[in-house]
Amino acid sequence: MALLHRADIRPSKLELLAAWLPSRNWYTGGAEVARVAAYRFDDPAGQVGIETLLVRGGDGPVHQVPLTYRGTPLDGADEWLVGTTEHSVLGRRWVYDAVGDPVYAAALAEAILAGTGQAEEYFEVDGRREVRPPSMGITSDAPAVDVPTVGAVRRVVDGDPTLIVTDTVELAVIRRPGSAAAPAGATLTGTWDDVRAPLAYAAPR
Repeated sequence: MALLHRADIRPSKLELLAAWLPSRNWYTGGAEVARVAAYRFDDPAGQVGIETLLVRGGDGPVHQVPLTYRGTPLDGADEWLVGTTEHSVLGRRWVYDAVGDPVYAAALAEAILAGTGQAEEYFEVDGRREVRPPSMGITSDAPAVDVPTVGAVRRVVDGDPTLIVTDTVELAVIRRPGSAAAPAGATLTGTWDDVRAPLAYAAPR
């Protein structure tokens, strides 16, 4: 489950992405970035926020941008840093393109290979839990299996799809859902508005 905070975030996530996305070779949108939908995964340790945003730049296509939010910098991941924000509840947060973050890789592998799904999002309001309905759905076509420990991210090939190679699993994240050729492997599919499209793939090594 993902505990959300009603907080001010400066700069906002979309402001960070508007500055960062044009530097990516897979981005084909405009300068104004708008949120389309989003989903979250749980970090079992409760330390890292894991959120995937679907965004559109101007009249461009929908792009998938997984992000991790950390309270301290991730060692060796400077090339994946999107930027930092000031969160009115949690303080400074380091925001990463999640493809370089091993916590995201492990969560994505679990979602695809074990069918764990997305995290339920909620607010704490006067001592009670207020659940926020999801803005999209995700499903896996793989039979649930025990996922081996993912370990470190050994290599990332940034493109569309973006390939993530770990100790035990290879993952592919579709940056423009519906536009990339499908790699082999179990599939994570997303549904939002009237769209249904593959989001990511996983295959044990």
